[in-house]
Amino acid sequence: MKVRFKIWRYDPAKDVQPYFQDYTFDVKEGMTVLDCLYYIKENIDATLAFRASCRMGICGSCAMYINKKPRLACETQALSLGTDVIEIAPLPNYKNIKDLVPDLTPLFEKHKNVKPYVIPENEQEFINPTGEYSQTPAELEEYLQFAYCIKCGACLAACPTVGTTPDFPGPQALAQAYRYNADNRDFGEKERKVQVDNPKGLWRCHMAGACAEACPKGVDPALAIQLFKRSFFFTGRKPKARLIPLNKEKPARGGIKAPEPTV
Repeated sequence: MKVRFKIWRYDPAKDVQPYFQDYTFDVKEGMTVLDCLYYIKENIDATLAFRASCRMGICGSCAMYINKKPRLACETQALSLGTDVIEIAPLPNYKNIKDLVPDLTPLFEKHKNVKPYVIPENEQEFINPTGEYSQTPAELEEYLQFAYCIKCGACLAACPTVGTTPDFPGPQALAQAYRYNADNRDFGEKERKVQVDNPKGLWRCHMAGACAEACPKGVDPALAIQLFKRSFFFTGRKPKARLIPLNKEKPARGGIKAPEPTV
């Protein structure tokens, strides 16, 4: 099927403003939008710039604005869009570095600000662990779906609040803050609440829900934000993860021996 691609072009070194450039060629069944971009770059126009890496929906590098929606180019079948005109632009709500490449610096800065890691109760246990923490399946379920975030930035591109309030942390950072607060190995909830409890923080979310629709991994940041808001009013004591001491006993005779340390 012959498809016309309207692709956003912008080179800050020579262009005054962005424009769309057309490329038309036959698209075969099974080709993703990312395959089509590689086809253009290798056969028609080598100057086209875009970002991609794993090609399997894991790294999040190829998130783009495809036919007016944030999507992963590697997961989007070109013919499944049901049209012979496909428009591709960089993710909105970010600065444009070149062509289809957005500047994701704000995404990672906001993510870093909410301390997206387990903050232990006992720092010494973190530095010199004497055991491993155990969680029940129910305790894991409290945060598991939010742990599937791949940091592609699609949710910020879809968020209307980010579009009008650039200082708003956005759905990705807020969902990750809640993900660690809900983890019963973590004791950093107070620190994260200080980061987002301000006029441009958590309370700026108006529950549009566009972030949940845009996420290519099925994460629901809007749900995490609502649960985060609730935690400010209904504080409950979460159960601590159990610390199971390391087993330093020698394996039973005939049992499997652990490999020797390499470091």
